[in-house]
This record gives sequence, C-alpha cells and structure tokens, in this order.
Amino acid sequence: MMTSGMRRWWAVGAMVLAVLAVGFDVTILSLALPALATGLDASTSQLQWFVAAYTLVFAAAMIPGGMLGDRFGRKKMLVTALIVFGVSSLAAAYAPSAGAFIAARAVLGLGGAVILPMVLGVVPTLFDARERRRAIAMVMAAAMVGYPIGPILGGWLLGHFWWGSVFLINVPVVVLAVAAVLAWLPESRAARTRRLDLPGIATSSAALAALTFGVIQAGQYGWGDATSVVPLAGGAVLVAAFVLCERRTGEPLVDLRLFRETGFTVGTLLSTAVNFVMFGVLFAVPQYFQAVLGTDAMGGGIRLLPLIGGMLASAVVADRFAARAGARGSVCLGFVLLAGAMFGGATAAAVGGHGLAAAWTTVAGLGLGLVMPVAMDAAIGTLDEERSGVGSAVIQAVRMVGGSFGAAILGSVLNAGYRGRLDLTGLAPAAARAVREGVYGGLEVAHRTGRDALAVQVRGAYTHGMDLVLVVSAVLGLLCALGALLLPSRRAGRVGPTGAERPQSDHEAAV
Repeated sequence: MMTSGMRRWWAVGAMVLAVLAVGFDVTILSLALPALATGLDASTSQLQWFVAAYTLVFAAAMIPGGMLGDRFGRKKMLVTALIVFGVSSLAAAYAPSAGAFIAARAVLGLGGAVILPMVLGVVPTLFDARERRRAIAMVMAAAMVGYPIGPILGGWLLGHFWWGSVFLINVPVVVLAVAAVLAWLPESRAARTRRLDLPGIATSSAALAALTFGVIQAGQYGWGDATSVVPLAGGAVLVAAFVLCERRTGEPLVDLRLFRETGFTVGTLLSTAVNFVMFGVLFAVPQYFQAVLGTDAMGGGIRLLPLIGGMLASAVVADRFAARAGARGSVCLGFVLLAGAMFGGATAAAVGGHGLAAAWTTVAGLGLGLVMPVAMDAAIGTLDEERSGVGSAVIQAVRMVGGSFGAAILGSVLNAGYRGRLDLTGLAPAAARAVREGVYGGLEVAHRTGRDALAVQVRGAYTHGMDLVLVVSAVLGLLCALGALLLPSRRAGRVGPTGAERPQSDHEAAV
C-alpha cells in the first residue's frame, strides 16, 4: 500500500519527467540548426524563426496557461500540455518544409508554456514548508540536467540518424510523464471560478511577447537598432498597461499584492538573477569548449556535467543547510560560490585545460544548487492554493525574460570583448567580416587561408570575451549575495485571493 507521503514524492518524479521533456528541447534545437538548414533548405531568416517561434509563443502563453490550470485543474492542464508537446514534437520531426517546422515549433512553445507553471504551481498544494524546498530542488535540477544531456544525446543522434531524430526523443519522455502524472499526481484547482480577466490576459501576453522579441532582435542587430528598440519600448508600455488594468479590475489575472510580499519579490528577483547569469554562461562556455579547447558539440555537453554534478550535490543538502543557516545564509553562500566560480573561470580560461574548467564549473554548480531551491521556495511559499498556477507562471515569466536579457546582454559583452582583441590588417573585407561575426567564422577563415596566427588570435580574442562575461556575472553574483540579506527570515503567511494573509502553522513557518 502506497502511503500519502510516498505518493507525493512519486508525483514529484512525474513532474521531473515533465520538466525534462522541456529541458531537452531547449538545447537540442541550437545543436540541430546546421542540419535543419540543409534538410529543410531553410534560409537564415527561417532559421531565426525556428528559435523565435517557440520562444515568443512560450512567453505569450505562460501566464494565461497558469490561469487555465487554476480554473480547470492543474493536473488536467499538465496532461493536456504534455500531449500537445509530444504531438508537436512528432510534427517537428517529420516536418516537410521550413514553414511546417516553424508552425510545429510554435505549438511546442504553447505546450512548454503550460508545463512549467503547472509543475511549480502544484508544489505548494502538495508540500509544507519543510518538504517544499526539497521538491523544488528536484524540479529545478531536472530543468538544469536538460542543458548538458540535450547536446550529448543530440550529438549522438545527429551522428547516426537524420535531423528529425533529435525531436523524437521528446516523445518517450512525454509518454512516461503523462503516465506518471495520471497515476500519481492529485488534481488541484481554485475553489471558485472567477471571471476571465481578458484585458489582463491580452496585455500580459503581448507585453511578454514584445519584450522577448525585442531581446531576440537586440542579440542579432544590436540594442540601438529600431527592430529591437521599438518592441522593447512597446513591451514596457504594455507592462504599464497591464499593471493599470490589474489595479482597476475586481478579479485580476495577477494579484499585484503578491509583490508586496518580500519573499515573493526578492525570491523571484534572485532566481531571475541566477537565470541571467546561467543563460550567459551556458551560451559562452560551450563555445569555449568547442572553439578553443577543440571538443565537438557532444563533448561540450559532457564537459558541462561537472556543473550538474555540483548542483545535484548541493541540492541534496540545501534543505538541511537552509533549515540551520536560514534562507538568507543559504542563498548568500550560494551566490558567493557562484561569484567565486565565475572569477575562477575568468582566470582559468586564459590558462586553458579541461581540468580547470571542470573545477570551476563544479563550484558554480554547488552555488546554483544552494540558491535555486531556496530562492524559489521563498517566492512559491507565499502563493495561496487558489492561484498557485498564475503565481508560478508570473515567477517563471520574470525568470524567462531575465534569462533572455542575460543571454542578450552578456552576448553583447562577449562580442565586444572578442572584436576588441582582433587585428584584421591585411584581410580581405569579406574575410574580415566573417572573422568579426564570431569565433567559428574566424577559425574557418584561418583554416581556409592557412593563417595559423589568425587562429591563435581568434581563440585568444574569444577567451578574452568570455572572461569579460564571467567577470560581469561574478559582480552580479556578489550583488545578489548582498540582496539575499533582504529575504525574510520568517514568512508571515500566504497571499490569498482577497489579499488577506492566511497564517501559517508553526511547522510551515519554520525555516
């Protein structure tokens, strides 16, 4: 006979499978782009939309997806989203054209946008404060595991099968996740049905889509280009309109009183800062492994495993450590470790070698494992069961936008540092342009022209750019360590649908 406690942890296992399905897809697409360009005869613009279609729909649908779970049942919506994700993965794998693939990616984004808020929205309904951090640690670890496992599996599949195979691996994971959710996850929903806040849904979706599109454009064309400035400005205006709408409606989509809770606001911002740092690092470091240290994409994924190992090791003890040192102590120490790892990485990159890279990425993982579950718990622990789906979607939306800004801003830092170290005297204009575009173009030119000195210069320039990214990340980590002191040492209660706080029991409030 399975006890209720065992059933809850089996339910966490089901949610881990759901998150893994999304995590695999994030990294595999970038690995498959060259094969997709050939297999689907895709233009550069279409390749950009292979990525953007998923990201934009994901951003726009996240908060409405959380609302649907609160309204119709989180288990029901999670199963539906998983099925959508699996079917659209099949459609992407067998897409006959670039247009069909873009459509499949858009539907994939819709499924992913519902999966993540539902998973985290269920956690507050299943666990008290003592166990919640452990459950969150397992879910966040699953999300991170997808980053290195995706390139490892994807690299092997691309080496043995056609490009569509990298999307088919989502299908068995989705099937297992659906079976596990149906078997072990209890249904939960808001106690009463509320009026749909259509203005809130429209403005929140449009704002997130505009901001995300602006960041994508900024990464491609620069922050001063009109194609990035206009959507970013429009997104900011839409955020203001959303806040105004939510203040004036009697039953808002998002209860803005959540942001008066120190735990929710600070926990969300700190977990977003981690996304900011990690998205930049996960963009820069794999290229370092491949272009500078000479690994392939699969080898780059393998060399990220120390990061995951460190994270899993610290996540195991994060719950007990936070119970003794408090949320402030745990998050502060985690950010100090992250900052130290980033500074160490900036020093070690110039020396080179896989051993040093494994050492500092392991320390970064240790810091990440301490920060993420505790910071997320500070935010999620304030959510009332009535609106845990929408509340979790807000947290995820802020984290996603922060991660997108991190990738774009740190990518700009990387490019500036890289280009600032190049001396392209004597190169033809077309070759010089290719070198400035990025490290892979630079190495291709060096190989084609037989200039070994240029290859050395390109690798050194990229290493310098990555050093700058790591230093900026380290400084942000130290600032966040100070920000962790703002975390409440004790939560007063959870915010309910009317804005009143529900007092927590002594057991729930203990940290």
